[in-house]
Amino acid sequence: MVIHTIADIAAVILGLWIMLYMLEANQANPFVDFVKGSADWLAAWAQDIFTMESEGLRVFFNYGLPALIYLLIGHGISARVRRL
Repeated sequence: MVIHTIADIAAVILGLWIMLYMLEANQANPFVDFVKGSADWLAAWAQDIFTMESEGLRVFFNYGLPALIYLLIGHGISARVRRL
């Protein structure tokens, strides 16, 4: 259950950053800055995989892909551990 929860939290942080970016949240706000910093750390390995000209699409895919991978791997490992 812990692995499942950690994967969900990582995906929520990444999804929250996508939402805050798309809604043009004030990046000087400490909460927004914290979410951006956390999302940058979680998605560091996937930065600039996609290089579209539209900044919104680039943020969506460069942070959305890691969120999806964290969910798939985290839930897969969690299901496997539960079977043991």
